[in-house]
Formats: sequence, structure tokens, C-alpha cells
Amino acid sequence: MTDLMTDPETISRTRTGATVEFRGLRRSFGATTALDGLDLTVEPGELVALLGPSGCGKTTALRTLAGFERPDSGKVLVDGEDITGVPAHRRNAGMVFQSYSLFPHLTAIDNVAFGLRMSGIGRATRRARAAELLELVGLPQHAGRFPHQMSGGQQQRIALARALALRPRVLLLDEPLSALDAQVRLTLREEIRRLQQQLGITTMFVTHDQEEALSMADRVAVMCAGRLEQCAPPAELYERPATAFVAEFVGVMSRIPARAGADDGTVDVCGRTLPVNGTLPGAAEVAGGKGEVDVLVRPEAVEVTADGEGTSRIVGASFLGATTRLTVRLADGGEVTADVPTHTATTLPVGAAVTLRLPDRPVLVDRRRGNGGGDRG
Repeated sequence: MTDLMTDPETISRTRTGATVEFRGLRRSFGATTALDGLDLTVEPGELVALLGPSGCGKTTALRTLAGFERPDSGKVLVDGEDITGVPAHRRNAGMVFQSYSLFPHLTAIDNVAFGLRMSGIGRATRRARAAELLELVGLPQHAGRFPHQMSGGQQQRIALARALALRPRVLLLDEPLSALDAQVRLTLREEIRRLQQQLGITTMFVTHDQEEALSMADRVAVMCAGRLEQCAPPAELYERPATAFVAEFVGVMSRIPARAGADDGTVDVCGRTLPVNGTLPGAAEVAGGKGEVDVLVRPEAVEVTADGEGTSRIVGASFLGATTRLTVRLADGGEVTADVPTHTATTLPVGAAVTLRLPDRPVLVDRRRGNGGGDRG
């Protein structure tokens, strides 16, 4: 018998992956706009995570690709073929849901083989394929168990094996880990990534968990109000956000009030004059010499020094292991988050007066918002 996952023809077909394109997708539900002209291309064999706040359109985009939603306008293409009007059952897309959606009256092997049976594949062949897929997801010993006899993580592995059984052109994952506890989520996300890379299957993964998106994806597509804000590799998204929304939504970001420097292209912040990273709208404010702006900084970039004459004060501290996260209130009432080595945190107790300092490198600048500070994670 030829192994489903080592057959040369299968590997050649799956590892090239499929190209997925969203072209100008629009979808509204009454007065609510879920997709507002979405343009996105997923390259063959790539894993792209759709990330954003609730209601941003990420699940609608995935369901439109699956065929469960029809766009009001725009197109969905797979390998250049317009599938916008193709019914869901003819799109050859494997989908894994948050709720597992296993048949409770079927064993694990029969759940995996269900799609093969509906496709008219003979019993011996479909059971052989299902057995190979159970081996692939590390659950061959669970073949005869029913869903209620398995843990949530095991059920999700079975759902993943079922989605792969028909050798789909694309794999769609709709928050598949959100119902699991933290340790199982960590293990299973590593397993999903390993399988996706092994098979080379083009994958779209919807999640609200930033850590999942940044750790698993080749690229992360950040959405807001039905629009694509930025799609980039995780490191680029974190270090070089294209918009203020991305900067503040991905990770933790604080705002520190600053003023345009004496020379174009610099800002005066925390007692230093620093060059400006020109990716955000506030860079134009600095270049135009308009004065008040906000500098956006990550917690690891903020240096905190005890200073009895300092105008800022520590108002909170959270132990994170090797680092301790401090909340520092500025003189104007805004707050800044700073990560410091835990072994030095004892010299920076809550209530201490401190001075903040930023490293000597270009900073992100945005238009002044309200009374200075605040951060989002």
C-alpha cells in the first residue's frame, strides 16, 4: 500500500500549494460592513493568520473562501480560477472549526473517513487513508474511540485529520485552539505548524490570539473594520508597523508625549532628541514642524531609572519571570509600560520616582492623541 503522505505524486501536488486571492471583497450584513474592499494574496504553501478585533471581518473572509458566505462584490480566486460562485462542497477546501464538529456516534477513524465515504471511496481505501492520517496526527491508538472518550486536544487533532483526508487545495482554520487550555494550545499549535510545513498546504488561520498568530504564521494579516491594515511577516509587523492601529494592536505599545525637534526629522522626548522612523502619519507632523506628537514605544525599549527628582512615578508592577512589567505614570497623567530585568526590579518599587529614557535609535511617531499615554495589547 502506498503511504498517503509519502506518495511522490501527492507530495508534488500538495507542497506546491495553491495561490489564494481576495480581490475587492465586500460583504455587508444589514447596516454592518464586514468586508470593505479586501485585497489579499496568499502564496502557495504559505500560512497566513488573519488577526484583528472582534467584528473586523476575519471570519467572514475565511467563510467567503470556504463558500459559506457569498460576497456582495469582488472575487475569490484559487490558482487563478474564479470560485466566487462555486458551491462550498465543490471547492476542495478543508476546514477545522473551533467547536471540533465531530460526529458523536462515530469513532475517530470513522470521523476521519467520513468525507471519503461521502465521496464514494471504497471502505478499504478510506479506512487505510484514515489510519494513515491518525498516524500523522499522533493518535493511531485512538482509532476506535468516540469523541466523548477523548480530550479537547485529541478531538481537535481528529478534526484536523478529517480536514486533510480529501487532500484539500487549501486548509482553513477558524480559531481552532480557542476552546483549549493554555498548555494544550501551545502543544497543538506547534503540531499544526509542523504538519502544515510538512505537507506544504496553503493555510489560512483565523485567530484573536496575537501570540498564536505571531508564532505560527509566515505572514500575519491585521484587519480592522473590514479592511486590511497590513500583511507582513511577524517581525516586520512588530518592528515596522504600517499604521498606528497595527502598532498599538500588535503587542503592547505606549504613547509618550513629544515635540518636533529643532531640525526636521527629529523629536524631543524624555530629555533626548531622537530621529524619526517615517512609517506612521505623525512623521509628517514632525517634518512639518507642527510641534506636539506622540512617540510610540514597546515595553522593552523603555529604560527606567530610580531618580528622587524624577517627575514620573511607578504605579504598578507585574512579575513575568525573567522580566517585571512596570506601569509608570507620567507627569501629565499618561501611563507607560516598561519591561525591566526582574533582578533589578527590587530597586524600582511601586511609588518610586523615576526617569524614563529611550535608546538612541529612530522612534515611531504618531499624531498627538488626548492626554499623552495609554497602551494597548
